Amino acid sequence: MTTTDQTTTPLRALVTGAGAGIGAASARSLARNGAKVLVTDINLEAAQRTADEITAAGGVAIAAALDASSNDDHVAAVALAEKEFGGLDIAINNAGLTIPSTPTADVTDAQWHKVIDVDLTGAFYGVRAQIPALQRAGGGTIITVSSIAGERALVGMSPYSAAKHAVVGLMQTVAWEYGKDGIRALSVAPGFIATGMEANLDDETAASLPGLHALNRLGRPEEVGDAIAWLAGPQASFISGSYIPVDGGLLAR
Repeated sequence: MTTTDQTTTPLRALVTGAGAGIGAASARSLARNGAKVLVTDINLEAAQRTADEITAAGGVAIAAALDASSNDDHVAAVALAEKEFGGLDIAINNAGLTIPSTPTADVTDAQWHKVIDVDLTGAFYGVRAQIPALQRAGGGTIITVSSIAGERALVGMSPYSAAKHAVVGLMQTVAWEYGKDGIRALSVAPGFIATGMEANLDDETAASLPGLHALNRLGRPEEVGDAIAWLAGPQASFISGSYIPVDGGLLAR
């Protein structure tokens, strides 16, 4: 089943990093729109809380632990979605992290690999495991959460910026390789969202964040989650290969 089908059959979704923030908001929004959702996070308790919120609201969700830097965990998550839901139609690769602001020349090997292993390699592991499942389902949508750092520099965040630039290219390539199979692939670029990751910035930079947006405020996780759910659904069936800002106008300047 593809996301272009106009049927009442529930879509089947997998979301990584869904214990909190944008991932949790995406899982909740997908569920409100009728999808069955596999909620995954490196913190199983957090994933279970999100799944419980969804079921308490009348949706369908299950939780599983997933370390985004583990290929085996991604393969297992896809297998679980297919087992429990009968297939997979939507994959949201959201899991990510960063480090405290550090000039590039001072970034250690450990800091570099910590970010790249999750934000880039983890996204690749997810996509690689998800594509065959979407092919088996007859098509579907993969969305990877990039960032405004996928287009602009973020001073002090070179590992993060490098990873987020790279996932844009990854999704554009997947869109072209698998569009013939009914698979859409795209990346979403949040602006500065009130998720807690902004705590990694120095005080002066953190205080300046609202004014970087045309809307003069930070975004809310729900605003990004709702955009992701819409992009994953049939209304967005001709959108693929795109890098889509959800940034309060930040990149417009």
